Amino acid sequence: MHVKTRKWHRFLLSARTRILAWYIILMAASSVVSIFAIRQELFMRVQDRVQRSLRQEVEEFRKLANGVNPDTNRPFTRNEVTALFDLFVSRNIPDDDEFLLTLLNGSLYKYSPSALPEPLQQDSPLLQRWGKLTKPERGQVNTTPGELLYFAQPVRITYQAEPLDSTAEVQGVFVVAHITTGEREEVDEAIAVVVRIIIIVSTAASVLAWIVAGRVLAPLRLLTKTALSISHNSDLTQRIPVQGTDEIAELTLTFNEMMNRLEDAFASQRDFINDASHELRTPITIIRGHLELISDDPQERRETIDLIADELDRMTRFVDDLLILAKAEQPKFLCLETVDVGSLTEEIYTKARTLAVRNWRLDSKGCGSIVADRQRLTQAIINLAQNATQHTQPGDVIALGSIVRNGKARFWVSDTGEGIAYNDQKRIFKRFARGVNGRRSEGAGLGLAIVQAIATAHGGQVELSSQPGVGSTFTLIIPVDSPVA
Repeated sequence: MHVKTRKWHRFLLSARTRILAWYIILMAASSVVSIFAIRQELFMRVQDRVQRSLRQEVEEFRKLANGVNPDTNRPFTRNEVTALFDLFVSRNIPDDDEFLLTLLNGSLYKYSPSALPEPLQQDSPLLQRWGKLTKPERGQVNTTPGELLYFAQPVRITYQAEPLDSTAEVQGVFVVAHITTGEREEVDEAIAVVVRIIIIVSTAASVLAWIVAGRVLAPLRLLTKTALSISHNSDLTQRIPVQGTDEIAELTLTFNEMMNRLEDAFASQRDFINDASHELRTPITIIRGHLELISDDPQERRETIDLIADELDRMTRFVDDLLILAKAEQPKFLCLETVDVGSLTEEIYTKARTLAVRNWRLDSKGCGSIVADRQRLTQAIINLAQNATQHTQPGDVIALGSIVRNGKARFWVSDTGEGIAYNDQKRIFKRFARGVNGRRSEGAGLGLAIVQAIATAHGGQVELSSQPGVGSTFTLIIPVDSPVA
């Protein structure tokens, strides 16, 4: 029971279900708003059409009243109001739900059609009010059969003045009325048809949306499956096939790139552990072997103690290098200050000359200041100089120099030693990497990795230019402005 509940809970909260739910909500909301807007628009059009029809009937009545009586071939006179009403009602056929009414002395005279609704019956309040009108009036009232629109035109006929002169006495009232119940029912029927069609179309569209959402989200399910497979099997070689160029494809590419980085990181971590264990195991084995073979001879004891001390010093340097690399990834790795490039170059050159007997040279000293960690930069350049001494002979040249140009400071160490094989030039900055020609044959193989870490912490980089048998030049490039640390 609990498993079924979890499955239903996962189904209801899945992205596919939520997409479909939001789709249905948006479709329903837009449909309701659209139906309401369409209904109101149709009602307004019905009302406008009825108003135009009412005005047309009144205009036709006015035209007839201002014209000639066909029986006398003369304008209508005051005593011919009934003839005017009879002639107009007999000539005009009202539209559906439209009523032509004539009133004499406040009472209903002639009308068309013959069947009138209750609000237009004789002695109704509406007719009594129309019978007392002295000026044209139009409006709408709510009645039992429905909304009623009307246009009432009082009739004034004199001998000399115009038939509808507003200064003359009112002889009667002409009214055209229209009950919009029929049109509104037609509108409601049309809206009902629209609603049924929208429901059918929305249902079909929702089914299609469910299918399309499933296909769109298929890469996400594959991503989840791959991630679960990786977590269960620790297999970092799996990748998701990229299809299309949309956001899902971009997410798939990002996931695959992340897997590449994870695979490289795990491989690097595995190599690091293997190399570190080897680097630590060797001095421990040497120390243990000499301790087991130590004798009572004082001279041999001193030699054993010196050897153990040397191996312990090597282990200490190795651990210190590992700590430096670990700290390089922390925000407080650098202690920034304003450093004069020229004086720093001269200080480093003075210290480097004591590393070994070589033909030391100072190429140039840069002019300007940078924001950097003086101690870390000194450590990096001394590491490069120490690395150069290990792969040169006493007669070889080792040159140091610096220059400030284009917003960057460049510190270089060049030598005329054995150089570096082309295949090794990209990998020697990795931890524990060693060249096949013996480059970095001493130490734990962390010196250049530390140089790279210090340059990266300053927002800079290390460049290498080397040719086997000719020599190498390592250049430390540091931005003049405050580094990203």
